[in-house]
Amino acid sequence: MEKHVELQDFDNVVLRNRRDKDSISEVKGQEFDRDRYELARVGKEQVLKRRFGLVSMTGLSCGLMCTWESLLVIFLTGFQNGGPAGLIYGFILIWLGNFSVFICIGELASAVPTAGGQYHWVSLLAPRSNKRFFSYITGWLTVIGWIAALTSVCFFVSDLVLQLASLNNPDTYVRENWHATLLLWAVLMLCVCINVFVSGALPTIEVIVLIVHVLGFFGILVPLVYLTPAHNTAKDIFTTFHNKGQWPTQALAFFVGLQGNALAFVGTDSVVHMSEEVRNASTDVPRSMLMSLGINGTLAVGLLLAVLFSATDIEQLLIEESSLSPFIRIFQTAVGSNAGATIMVCIIIALEFCSAMGCLAAASRMTWSFARDRGLPFSRALSMIDKRTTIPVVAILVVTVFAALLSLINIGNSAAFNGTISLVLEGFYLSYLLALGLLLWRRVRGDLDSQNAELAIFNASPLHPEAYDRSLTWGPWRLKGALGVANNAVAICYLLLIIFFSFWPTQVNPTPDLMNWAVVVTGGVAAFSVLYYVAFARKSYTGPIVEIDPHVM
Repeated sequence: MEKHVELQDFDNVVLRNRRDKDSISEVKGQEFDRDRYELARVGKEQVLKRRFGLVSMTGLSCGLMCTWESLLVIFLTGFQNGGPAGLIYGFILIWLGNFSVFICIGELASAVPTAGGQYHWVSLLAPRSNKRFFSYITGWLTVIGWIAALTSVCFFVSDLVLQLASLNNPDTYVRENWHATLLLWAVLMLCVCINVFVSGALPTIEVIVLIVHVLGFFGILVPLVYLTPAHNTAKDIFTTFHNKGQWPTQALAFFVGLQGNALAFVGTDSVVHMSEEVRNASTDVPRSMLMSLGINGTLAVGLLLAVLFSATDIEQLLIEESSLSPFIRIFQTAVGSNAGATIMVCIIIALEFCSAMGCLAAASRMTWSFARDRGLPFSRALSMIDKRTTIPVVAILVVTVFAALLSLINIGNSAAFNGTISLVLEGFYLSYLLALGLLLWRRVRGDLDSQNAELAIFNASPLHPEAYDRSLTWGPWRLKGALGVANNAVAICYLLLIIFFSFWPTQVNPTPDLMNWAVVVTGGVAAFSVLYYVAFARKSYTGPIVEIDPHVM
């Protein structure tokens, strides 16, 4: 039931709830819903059901990131350019950089806990003259990035299944590109069934995923360490660098190899796009992101060290011609049997599937939110919520269809397909950079620290969306003072570094198959979004739409 509350009452409730975040306050004898109020502050109405808590969201984020699992899948990138030492030191750099970035993302998510995330923040932070343009570009990069992420994770699953077929049937199985695409479609369909038909059980499933994620780590670590007949020395691991890409200097090779480690942390912001389904979102969304970074980073460091210490002939494995990934051959050598290696890879396949399941959930919520604000074609249909399940079923289906269409590229040209899904890192990191750059600008100006800014939204006309660009204030979770400014600056420097080197190929003078097509794909998406904005969207897209009068709760 909607409740009319006086302005001063709202102010008192906000201050009281931010001191005691888990309490439910009473306003003039009526129950106060803090999550509903946080959405109303930025003009959004609560339409999704809040099913998730801190543990289930941490499970979704950990399972979607799949850091230690993904580190194995993309092991070759960092090993060729960096070597054992480069992998370890590079991973630590990436891990710390992500902590810096997601502390800032957490601050924004605490202030504006909506499913839109980056494009919504950019709209509130950017100057009024160009906030619509920057918000629109950010929204497109994020939507396309999530669709590419879903496609890439599903491809990992299908690719690993086919590699197991090659491992166990080397003489009879002949792999074709369409095999991976067909299997990818099957993975997508299973993800859709879980997200649509058992959506109510998704929080429980994500808690189970978190448990399996941790237990699966030990299921790989123990046989890898104890069954390996010989181990490398610490000197071999911590002082050996490689430059297989033949770059002019070892330092340059190290930075080129960072993109492999960076990909292992993609998807941390999935919680942001689920925030309208999270209880106590303004505090638990930032907490779950940092908790997942801590858990996944710790597990990944442990597994990386185990692989590097246990695999005594990695270079030989890389030289040999094989249809199997290096980590599968490492497993095979370590345990001494195809059966043992198959079981270990099956654990990774199961967890990568869980990542795909969470990826579809986050991608559909981001798509639904951008459509809700008229940022996409056919926005009215895409923003529909199924009344029975209270989830965006249409957005789930559309995201799935586009991921399936994207996978068709793999049939014709696997190099072009790899170039397309390489948009994942660039799409996410560019959206982070825009949001955090504007946050630092506002932070230095002191725009978010005004004592009267908390009430600015209530003094603005609810029918005038541009009034909301003065309403962004700090949420209950943030770094204060100079420490927050310094961390914000460090996060931007880290993002610039990774974005710059993520466009580099893995070796000097690459062939078309080894070329990094990310710059072409990212530039193409950016150019298309700009043209579409100029031709059509600038007339319909005004930034996040004000759906509810914040005076009325």
